[in-house]
Amino acid sequence: MTTALVTGANRGIGLELARQLAAQGHEVIGVCRTSSPELDAVAEVWAGIDVGSDACIATLKEKAAGRTIDIVVNNAGILRHEGLESLVWDNLRAQFEVNSMGPLRVTQALLDSLGRGAKVAIVTSRMGSIADNTSGGAYGYRMSKAAVNAAGVSLANDLESQGIAVILLHPGWVQTGMTGGRGHLSAAESAAGLIARIDELTLHTTGSFHHAQGEELPW
Repeated sequence: MTTALVTGANRGIGLELARQLAAQGHEVIGVCRTSSPELDAVAEVWAGIDVGSDACIATLKEKAAGRTIDIVVNNAGILRHEGLESLVWDNLRAQFEVNSMGPLRVTQALLDSLGRGAKVAIVTSRMGSIADNTSGGAYGYRMSKAAVNAAGVSLANDLESQGIAVILLHPGWVQTGMTGGRGHLSAAESAAGLIARIDELTLHTTGSFHHAQGEELPW
C-alpha cells in the first residue's frame, strides 16, 4: 500500500484529495491546523500543524520518522483579497509564508521519507503565471504563487537525481470557501483532475506546470 500525505486536508480541495486517494487504496495522512469529522473518517490525521510556521518542520520530521511517503500533495493555501489602493502588508507576508514557503518547508521536512519513485505535487495557481496575468490585482496571491512556481522548478531540478518527480498544478476555479462558493468546478471534480495529473507524472515531466484538466500552462 502506498502512502499519500496531503496538507490543508480538513476541507475543500484537500479533503476531496484525501477522500479520493483513500478510495483508490492509498493510506492517507491528512495534515492540517484543525481536523474535521470528514477528514477523520478517511485519513490518519496530523493536526496542529501550520505550514506557514517554521515550527512545522521539526513536527513533520518527528511524525514522519521511519515512515515511507510515496506522494506529497502540498495543497494548503490562503487567499487575501487586495488591490493596489488597499494593500495590507501583513496579508502579503502571510500569503508568502503559507503559499510560497509552506510547500518548501513540508518537502524539506519529509525528504528522509521520500524514496525513488516518490512524487511531490504543489497545488499552485495560474494566477501565479506572469504570462497569463492580464487583469492585475491580487498582489499577495499572485506574487506568492509565482514564488512557489519558482520553488517547484528548483525542487524538480534538485530532486531528479534522487528519482523524485515534482509537478505544479492549477486546480481550476473551484467552488470552495476560498472562492465564496463560486467557480467552474466542484472540489470533487478538481481533486479527480489533480490526482490524474499526479498519476501521469514521471521524471520526464518533472518541473512542469499543468491545469488539473491536463493543459500545460505558461510561466
